[in-house]
Amino acid sequence: MASAPAFAAASSYQKQQSGAQMDLDGGTLRIQFWSPEIVRVTYAPGIKLPELASFSVVAKPSTVSLKRQESKDAFTLASTKVKVQIDKQTGAVSFWDPAGHILLKEAAHSREIARATVAGVFVTSATQSFDVAADEGIYGLGQHQQGAWNYNTNVGSSVKLAQANTNVAIPVMTSSKGYVLLWDNPAVTTISTEAPKEAASSGRFLRWSSEYGKAIDYYFCFGDGNIATAMAAYRTLTGQAPMMPRWQFGFCQSKERYASQEELLGVAEKIRSLKIPADGIIQDWQYWPEGNNTWGSHLFDPKRYPDPAAMFQKLHDQHFHALISVWAKFDVGSKNSEELNAAGGMFPEITHYVFPPGQGQWYDPFSLAGREIYWKQIRTNLFAKGVDGWWLDAPEPEINNMGFRTYKTPAGPGYTVYNLYPLMHSGGIYQGQRVATDQKRVVILTRSAYAGQQRNSAITWSGDIQATWQVLRNQIPAGLNFSLSGIPYWNTDTGGFFGNKEAGDGDPSNPAYEELFARWFQFSSFCPMFRVHGSYGLKPGKELWRFDDKTQAIMRTYLNLRYRLLPYTYSVAWQVTSEGSTFLQPLVMNFPKDPKTLNIGNQYLFGPEIMVTPVTNAGATEQDVYLPATGAPWYNFWTGEKAEAGRNVHASAPVETLPLFVRPGAILPMGPFLQYSDEKPADPIELRIYRGANGKFTLYEDQGDSYNYEKGQFATIPITWRESTQTLEIGDRTGSFPGIVNDRTFHIVWVSDNHGAGVDLTEKYDSIVHYSGKSVKIAAH
Repeated sequence: MASAPAFAAASSYQKQQSGAQMDLDGGTLRIQFWSPEIVRVTYAPGIKLPELASFSVVAKPSTVSLKRQESKDAFTLASTKVKVQIDKQTGAVSFWDPAGHILLKEAAHSREIARATVAGVFVTSATQSFDVAADEGIYGLGQHQQGAWNYNTNVGSSVKLAQANTNVAIPVMTSSKGYVLLWDNPAVTTISTEAPKEAASSGRFLRWSSEYGKAIDYYFCFGDGNIATAMAAYRTLTGQAPMMPRWQFGFCQSKERYASQEELLGVAEKIRSLKIPADGIIQDWQYWPEGNNTWGSHLFDPKRYPDPAAMFQKLHDQHFHALISVWAKFDVGSKNSEELNAAGGMFPEITHYVFPPGQGQWYDPFSLAGREIYWKQIRTNLFAKGVDGWWLDAPEPEINNMGFRTYKTPAGPGYTVYNLYPLMHSGGIYQGQRVATDQKRVVILTRSAYAGQQRNSAITWSGDIQATWQVLRNQIPAGLNFSLSGIPYWNTDTGGFFGNKEAGDGDPSNPAYEELFARWFQFSSFCPMFRVHGSYGLKPGKELWRFDDKTQAIMRTYLNLRYRLLPYTYSVAWQVTSEGSTFLQPLVMNFPKDPKTLNIGNQYLFGPEIMVTPVTNAGATEQDVYLPATGAPWYNFWTGEKAEAGRNVHASAPVETLPLFVRPGAILPMGPFLQYSDEKPADPIELRIYRGANGKFTLYEDQGDSYNYEKGQFATIPITWRESTQTLEIGDRTGSFPGIVNDRTFHIVWVSDNHGAGVDLTEKYDSIVHYSGKSVKIAAH
């Protein structure tokens, strides 16, 4: 097949419902408005567009009222949110806001469907370039470990989207201009930043090139110019993130690996005896019997785990929830692999597995039978025994030299769907558990992700990373870019997975590692999942008691803070589910008009209110923090002191202190000290009010671990601060659920210097409110 001509004159304009289609010389271009905020653009050579199945998009197009115009130069289609122009001479598509400001434009003469060879097969590739402004921030693209933040700052750089350990391929781009773009092609794709051909131009070319593609197919999402509204539209397109259970927002202990029932229960017992706040414990791999044909059995070695059901019941009795490692890999000849093979749920190709050495087979999650049988096997052998969540290891899949590209799937050759494996794998487990019960929310921890995976209740971790300061430094922009790829749940192996000699080799008794671990622990306490893990073989792990007294005290401070913030964090989780929000919010997401925020990738807001600036340098006692312009001062969380907005501050940051600032107008609900998330109701709630600007917050509550919230069993309390009248209103409660605290107490604190600061309960409240669900107003004094 010859390469299609580059852009050619657009002709034969055909009006379609909510869009238009037109002929180009040798090709067909279609514009579809799926909603006022979402536009789909599709192009292919020939007179007819091919059938294009999307695995990421779950929404259906709606009927959108459009204004249509034609000039001598362009066709124009406009909804109330987005205006699309098609250049008559080149066929290039451009996107504009309602006020006439250009948002994104296809580069002229850059659209191409060309001959290519992939995995030894003759195919076509798909390439499209876009013009972006030099001062535009470009983010997203999944998670990558090179420490890059704004991908538009380095001409000549590129990002390869190919699933691999520590690199997560998500073809979603977010702009500081407030739009989100989904490149709907799961083949291996490279995005490169290139200088324009015109010397006078100050912009950039952003080139998307997929090694396979029979068409160019992408979605443009834009709301009101804010990233949050574009992200909400994107979630509507690809699926909402379900509520995680409340216990998931506590602390989770893990190591590589607890090797016996006795060891696992011993660690849980010691956590409780030492009164260490915790909700989760994880069983990593190789719990299965030793010998042949046991990988993928999902069985416990009876010598080391004599009674798994009793083990999980004991953990539940101690108020722990257990996650367990499950793989997509099976030993050849194992009982489970034979069942999958017989039903066509296993790839027939046998390949060498990268680590550890050996042979194995990978199941086929593109096969409905494969997904259903895989779930049946883990349900029977693990879920029925009391497992609460799933740790999907190596879901890329981890096959040597991207060998999956040579496999055959029901959805097409592996090279056509290469990046989709984790989406399909997690989706089978999510759907399986949802059918099995609606009383236990799905929790999936996975090393890879793809566009739309948020709907599978999946948390991605950053992979098997090393314990170094540079790696810790890189985690922050990696996590922020992941969040701007549309998936709100992310975390890291706190302390790193592999040890490194320069930073104490992952040894809790080494002072160099103690400092690194303390800083990493602080950062992780402000991630959507708070989890310690690491590879120390069968030696002692990284439980709190392995560290010196100073590090233990630091860990307890941030564990207590994590649990006191549960009313806030769980309410943010509701914002994620109901509004399409996210936990890790880069400064550019909240302050896009402040040009300094475009290139700050080492700070973020945790939810809408708390500014986090992790310390990532050994020996640091001070941290440079930028406080965006807000019209009023920010507050130091630890002292209550005000700090001027719109400038950098040198925040005190001894090893005990993670610099935290709270924005003016914030309303921060803090609950009691807890040993686990459901130890007692969040009552009373200390309500800290950070005056200086108007503020609002919705307190959300439900049963904590069922899907009854989908049936309306939840409650919300709107809380509003009005700066002009210095009045706080706790509004009428809406909704109810079994176990609700109908009559509760709020301790009101007007935060000021050394008042309403830090982790501890405020000794003297400014006002006490007894609340029974009806609106109450409180005047500040």
